[in-house]
Amino acid sequence: MKKCLLAAIIFSLLMIPVFSAYNSWGIPDSSEIRAKLVENWFENDLENIRNNLQEIYINSAGQKFQVRLEEAENTYNIFVSPAAEINVKIISDKETRTQKTEVFPGDNPGSWVLIKDKKTNKPIRIRYYFKPNSEVYIQFSPHNRTAFADMVIFDNYVSRSIPCGVPFELFYKASFEDVLNVTKSILPWNYVTTNKSDYHSILQMSAVIKENLPSIMYAPDAMYDENDKVVRITNGKPFEAVLAENQKQNLYLSSAGFIKWIADGLIEPIAGSRLKREPLIKETVEVKENGYQGVLSTKYNLFFALDWIRNLSSAVISVYTEKNYVYNQADVDVCINPFSGSISEKGIVNNVSFVNDSGYKLEVLKSLLYLLAASEPDTFYFGAIRGTDRSVSPEIKAFNECVAFFPYFDSNGLFNCFVFMNGRAIKLEDFCLLYQDDFVYLTRVRSAEEFYPYSIK
Repeated sequence: MKKCLLAAIIFSLLMIPVFSAYNSWGIPDSSEIRAKLVENWFENDLENIRNNLQEIYINSAGQKFQVRLEEAENTYNIFVSPAAEINVKIISDKETRTQKTEVFPGDNPGSWVLIKDKKTNKPIRIRYYFKPNSEVYIQFSPHNRTAFADMVIFDNYVSRSIPCGVPFELFYKASFEDVLNVTKSILPWNYVTTNKSDYHSILQMSAVIKENLPSIMYAPDAMYDENDKVVRITNGKPFEAVLAENQKQNLYLSSAGFIKWIADGLIEPIAGSRLKREPLIKETVEVKENGYQGVLSTKYNLFFALDWIRNLSSAVISVYTEKNYVYNQADVDVCINPFSGSISEKGIVNNVSFVNDSGYKLEVLKSLLYLLAASEPDTFYFGAIRGTDRSVSPEIKAFNECVAFFPYFDSNGLFNCFVFMNGRAIKLEDFCLLYQDDFVYLTRVRSAEEFYPYSIK
């Protein structure tokens, strides 16, 4: 009890000078407004709150906020939301024009919402929106005399039920700066702290890749060797003569050959040559000879794409550092376990984010790329897809396909990701839907301004 009281006093002292509308993240702050709403809005019963009209307040920085009630089936929400402007098209008999309209979205940066239970009128949680992507937020829930904190990125918890040591009710009027101060040592803010100027090389590389896509044709098992010759990855032998004759018009690349083409574009400006085939097919996974995978491995290459991306990323690092690294020395594997649960239709589901030699389930990929883009801003990722190979009987699980991910934050702070696969660009959402039942393994590669992939031009 004394610890809680002491924490509450410290928290209150933190809040005294921060009732202004400024915070280090530059988002609208409603703390001074919310301090006036506790009795009439936050601690009132629903029947009385329904009598409250929507209210507009202006903070000391001149920023406008709307206070309103919204009801759901079992809960109700009290929003304190900053103003925003949207363009609305007005169509009449005489003209069509665009007019700016003021709105108060409940999930814009700076929005605050209290969720309460309809039957009991008890608070369930308080949520702070602070990023342009509204699926990224922090929230606090009451637990005995204190509050627990969550941080959520695209329906996946990177922190869940973390004790804050302060009373829940103090978040009725806590500014975002207060929240940062209280949680700086207990929440992984590095996963959501971004600088939009950190992604120039990511964007430049993606632009060069997109420029070359029209000339890339998919050809199974094809790659360019160090002598600009199209060869088969499986045995290193040249492709058929007809393919060689068409090289003047197009590049012929397989799934693996395509991401080697990306890696070569980084390596050649430094080393003066492209990668050879043999080091890239070196095995990186050990299996028991008499185990299920060991027996299958005598007939099928179960880990081809995984071996390929590990060796590719290691080769790039070797050239960057002028040291020869094999994959398990280069720290190229992405193998963090940042998620403690996922939000689904059935509620919160506990999950294991990373599985050795399998990678990540697709349901966490977008969240994973978001936090990687924030914490490793100059990095892109090669991916190996562990899918079901239905070309053999019985079906087997194998790493057969490769992909490249270029995550970034745009000039407005919104998360996005270029996805390149088989010589084509694909939306991240489409990729996740297409491979929703599979795993993807990631290896990291540092992006660079000097990027000159082989071109037929």
